[in-house]
Formats: sequence, structure tokens, C-alpha cells
Amino acid sequence: QVQLVESGGGLVQAGGSLRLSCAASGRTFSNYAMGWFRQAPGKEREFVAAINWSGGNTYYADAAKGRFFISRDNAKLTVYLQMNSLKPEDTAAYYCATDRTYRSESYPFRYDYWGQGTQVTVSS
Repeated sequence: QVQLVESGGGLVQAGGSLRLSCAASGRTFSNYAMGWFRQAPGKEREFVAAINWSGGNTYYADAAKGRFFISRDNAKLTVYLQMNSLKPEDTAAYYCATDRTYRSESYPFRYDYWGQGTQVTVSS
């Protein structure tokens, strides 16, 4: 069983920054890719960013490129999403997830465990 807990969300002004954290437990964390997703009111869940098991490869949605940066600290069992130059359109609940395949390099990944989410609200 895997448990993922997101934190770091909040209310920020447009142009500001936030760093989200996703703390993992119950699995060999360093052997699995991780991803960040978001869901705004009335919209479908969408992909934001992903990082492979070793941290050597990162992937971003077009809306996140150049502004958001995903990283991981395997010693701390934590994945981060640094969000800069935030826009009102970034307002959403943000979720982290873990890939279901051991040391997969088959992007896009397929996720099997999800966190509860953390709310990010960007005011204009």
C-alpha cells in the first residue's frame, strides 16, 4: 500500500510562487516515477508534470513549461512542484501520483496511487 500526502497549497497573488510537496510512504519510493496533476472546478483532471524514477528525466505540460519545475528527493521520500509566475488559470486542486511500473521509462506513465490533493488559488 502507498500513501501520498500533498502540502504547500494556499492563496497567492498572480505572479507569485508556491512550492508543493508530496510525501510518500509504503513503497520503495526511489524506483517509481511520480507525477503532478490538477483539476479546476468544472474541468477534467489534467497532467502538469512528471519525473522518472531516478530524477534524470522530467516532463511538462505546455501550460507548465518554463514556469513549473518538478524535482524529487529520494532520501526524504518527497516529490516537489515549484510553481513560479502563477496565473489565475493555475487555480486548481493539485494531486500527486505514483507510477505503477517499476523503473518505467515508458512516458506517459500510468499511475496507480493518488494523494488527497492540495488547493492552490491564484488571485488577480
